[in-house]
Order: sequence, then structure tokens, then C-alpha cells
Amino acid sequence: MTKQPLRIAIFTGLYAPFLTGVSVAVHQRVRWLLQQGHEVFLIHPQINDKYPKNVGKRPMPGLSELQPFPNFSHYAFPTQPLIFYKSLPQPLSYWHWNDTELLQNFHPDIIVVEEAAQMRGIYSMFLQGYGRPIAVQYARRTGTPTVSLFHTDIVAYIQYYLGDWFFSLFRPIIPILVKQFSELYDISFFSSKSQMAKYQELKCQRCEYLPYQGVDCQKFHPQNIRYNPIPNDHRPTLLFVGRITPEKNITQLLDAFPIIAAKIPDAHLVIIGSGPQDEEIRRLASKFKSSVTVWGESHGTELLGWFARADVFVNPSVTENFCTTNNEALASGTPVVAAVAPSTEEQVFPGHNGFLAEPNNPTDFANQAIAILENPKLKAEMSQQARLSILEFDWSACSQKFEDRLYQLVQASKQKTKV
Repeated sequence: MTKQPLRIAIFTGLYAPFLTGVSVAVHQRVRWLLQQGHEVFLIHPQINDKYPKNVGKRPMPGLSELQPFPNFSHYAFPTQPLIFYKSLPQPLSYWHWNDTELLQNFHPDIIVVEEAAQMRGIYSMFLQGYGRPIAVQYARRTGTPTVSLFHTDIVAYIQYYLGDWFFSLFRPIIPILVKQFSELYDISFFSSKSQMAKYQELKCQRCEYLPYQGVDCQKFHPQNIRYNPIPNDHRPTLLFVGRITPEKNITQLLDAFPIIAAKIPDAHLVIIGSGPQDEEIRRLASKFKSSVTVWGESHGTELLGWFARADVFVNPSVTENFCTTNNEALASGTPVVAAVAPSTEEQVFPGHNGFLAEPNNPTDFANQAIAILENPKLKAEMSQQARLSILEFDWSACSQKFEDRLYQLVQASKQKTKV
């Protein structure tokens, strides 16, 4: 029996040209759903002249790739830059726009809210943000099923920025907040089993593991070595790709690098990305001269080439949730050395496709990278296993599971209405 296309409203606090893993994932998800014939209404952040000029000039896949689909519509809600990170947006409050009116005009079969906590303003504790839960008011009036997707480990971010002592004071009320927030939605999907277990302990309501966060294994591929950005440079390369922000722990890579260089004298660390810590990282990297390259942002085939060209992908962050760049490296046939964090144990299998290092331990991190670089046979085996280990998370497979679950929720809602 042929399934009828769905009318799907998707709210997201992050989308192109704002450069994050969430932005990339939302775009891929919307494009796939449109290709299946669904009608998608994307509600996304507006870019305006309050942001740094380079933000709007990024060559990221975005609206221009979606607008040719006749079943696509969108609305850009008004935003202002996040207080401590001017390159990222926060929605203006509901005095400036109304999610309920948008949904009334579209009449969705189901509503998907990506990063619902960020949309509301929880990241900045309501100093910035919409100020009320997205889509909930409309869902209560109409009975439309609503889904919340957890991308970011919010609690880990809070702990990182508050520090252990202040976090210990704040910790007792977190389960209350998580429960109040999550019970507003029919279901909250987690792409990581580890993160879901953590939030279940924190009283998250109606949780479900769903591997909705995939990687385009046709796009990220070892064959992209043909796009090698430094073809005449044969040094063993350690690669980091991500936002240049404190929680990514990039300074620990620079702490680990002298240990690596002592064993691998011609090692080359390449840091790709941008963010508020950019100036500090460039200053710290300068003492290593040409051994450490802070490349800046990279897009298109150049970025694909970096992933395929790297000998080891390094990720010292302890706040990751089924990290997109880890997946992209593995799909490119590059072994990963990552700090143990929620979900990294679901991506990196020690001795198979990389190694896991003790969190916040530059010496252990360095030793794991050295173990790969010193052993060409091990590296070759890991490179082969890297891609095989991530194929089950190919974007098409993950998207199909996501679509199937949406149909189930819509059908259950219709049956409930009949009763």
C-alpha cells in the first residue's frame, strides 16, 4: 500500500548559513523528506546585518537547494546574535513572531522541533530565545503529534561552563527542569543510547533511541583523496574539524601535540573551523610554526579532501553527542582518536576504527594518536574498518527509520482521535 505524503513542520534554531552540525543535519533531513514527496514547512533562523559579514557569505548548502522543490515552504523567524557567540543566532521572543499562527496556516500532520531547548532560550536561561516551548500551544489545541530531537548534551554544556563546584549547586534542580521541558512533547528522540540513558536518569519523559543522525557515505569517502588540499605535503596529518569554542577542548590538542611531535617529529596538526576562541588558538599554535596549521573554515570538496587526506582525526571534546565530524571522518576512512564522552563509545571502537582517550588527559590522548601513527599496518587496518563501522549510519538508512517513525506517530494520533 502506498503511503500518503505527510505535511511536516520542522522548527530549528540552527540552519545555513550558521555553521554547526545541527545546521548540516537539518538540511540533509529536509532535503531527503522532500525527495520522498513529503510537504515540508521549515521554520529557521533569519540572517541579518547584526552578524559578522563572513557568516552570510558561507558557501553552505541551504535554502537555494531546497526552493526548487514545489512541496517546500519556509519562514525565517527574527533573530539576534547569541550573547557570547556572535556568529550563532537566538530567536527573538514570541512578541516578535508567533509559532502557533504559522502552524495554523500550514496545518501539519506532525511537528518536529530540532533543539527545542535552544529554540526556547534555555541555553541562555531565557535572556535570549523564544521564551516559551515551541509548537506546544498549537499541539494542545489540535492534537497534532510533536517530536523533539535532542542534538546537544545541554547538561554537559552547563557543567562545562559553570565548573564542577557551581554545577553541584545547580545539579539538584536539573531533573525538575528536564522533566518539565520534555513532558511537553509526545516523544523525544535521541541519536545516542548513552545520552538517552543519561537523560532518562534526569527524568526526561517519553524518551526513545532513534538513529536519525547519519552521514552521507557517498559524499564522505576515501576516494576524496583526489581533493587533497596539500598534495605535495607528505607529513602524517592529525585533523580537527569543528567550532573553535572552549567546550571543544582544542587547547588540549595543543597540549598533546609536543608529546606527539617528540615521537613523530614530522607530525602536522591541522585545525579547521572558526569561533570565539579563534584568536587564542592561533596565538597558541604560532609557537609550533609550520607544524600546526590553523586553516580557518573549509567547505565543499576542499573539506572532503581534508577528511580523506588525514591520517588520524582527533576530537578531544567531552560534550559531544554522536558527533557529526567523527562520522564524517570514519566514512572517509580516517581512524578517530576521541575523548570518552556520551556517544563516542558508540562511534569509536578501540583497536578497530580508532582509540578512546581519558577525558581531559592530553598525555593519554597523545599516546593514542602515536599508537596509530607509529604502526602503518594498524593504521591501514583501522582505515579500512573505519568506513565499514559507519555504513549502518548512512544518511538514507537513518532517514528511512526517521520517516517510518513519523508515519507511526501520525497513525497513532489518528486512531486516538477516532476513539
